[in-house]
Amino acid sequence: MPHYAKIENNIVTTVIVAEQPHIDTLSGTWVQTSSNTIGGVHYGQDIDSDGNLIPDGGVALRKNYAGIGYSYDITRDAFYGPQPYASWTLDEDTCIWEAPVAYPDDGEFYNWNEDTTSWDLASGE
Repeated sequence: MPHYAKIENNIVTTVIVAEQPHIDTLSGTWVQTSSNTIGGVHYGQDIDSDGNLIPDGGVALRKNYAGIGYSYDITRDAFYGPQPYASWTLDEDTCIWEAPVAYPDDGEFYNWNEDTTSWDLASGE
């Protein structure tokens, strides 16, 4: 069943599961969203050997699944989350926020440090 996001002042205020005839009876602006869409790619339920979702070739709607508090950009026809840190920028293609420094690929866990704009090794606490 489809998911729809209610948009008020370009912000998602509600997300529901409903059929189009029901949406047509509601007031306000409702935009369909896909729970299987991340970064402009539609994923199925299958995962690879590393535990990552595998794209299934389905129709990706509006770059990302809408969440309450997300923005809806009518020009891009895309949903994206709140900016996590002032130094992060929105990737124009995926509508996902990116740190100015890539996340380390060494198998360790890191936390973003906005003061130094770098990744700090997580303490494990």
